[in-house]
Amino acid sequence: MEKKHQQESYVDFVVTARKYKTLLTAKYKNRPMWCKPSVGDVVSHLPGTIIKILVEKGQAVEAGQLLLTHEAMKMQNRVVAPIAGVVVELNVKEGDKITKNHLMVKIESK
Repeated sequence: MEKKHQQESYVDFVVTARKYKTLLTAKYKNRPMWCKPSVGDVVSHLPGTIIKILVEKGQAVEAGQLLLTHEAMKMQNRVVAPIAGVVVELNVKEGDKITKNHLMVKIESK
């Protein structure tokens, strides 16, 4: 049997003045790039189901106002507005099954 060799590449990185070397994997290379979410973006942290929606597109909301109920791992989570503003996007409907990091609601500040 002949072993297939993949070209391995190593990278150096520094943490608090200590230098480390690690294998650069395909999983790391293919990961989605992180981008800072907008302050008005309401993103799911867990996959789950949308149980109830209490707002609609174009509605004014206050910071801390209940927007929707999201069920994940048999628990119902109350999702509240992070800022005061107007709902400009509502990307879910009741009964939708959503994934982790799904943008549920986008709020534009007043």
